[in-house]
Amino acid sequence: MKDGIHPENYRLVVFKDMSNEQTFLTRSCVNTKDTITLDGQEYPLVKVEISSASHPFYTGKMKLVDTAGRVDKFRTRFASHRASQRTGEEA
Repeated sequence: MKDGIHPENYRLVVFKDMSNEQTFLTRSCVNTKDTITLDGQEYPLVKVEISSASHPFYTGKMKLVDTAGRVDKFRTRFASHRASQRTGEEA
C-alpha cells in the first residue's frame, strides 16, 4: 500500500439508526458535533436514516422509507408520465 493515502485520525464512533434507534460502535474518521454516552463512555455520534438494521433488503420487510415525500413525488411524476403515454398512443 502507498504511504500517506489513508487517514490517521481513526477513532471509535457511534452510528445511530434513527428509524429504529439501534446503535453501532465502530472505528471511523467522520467529523461530527454530537456525542452520546454508551456503556459509561462518551463517543462522537453520527445519525443515519437507514442502516442494515432497518433496510428492507436485510430485514426482509418491504417497508418504504419516505424521506421528504420523495416516494410520493416519484409516484405522481410516474403516473402523469404513464397517462401522457396512454393518450399519445390512442391518438
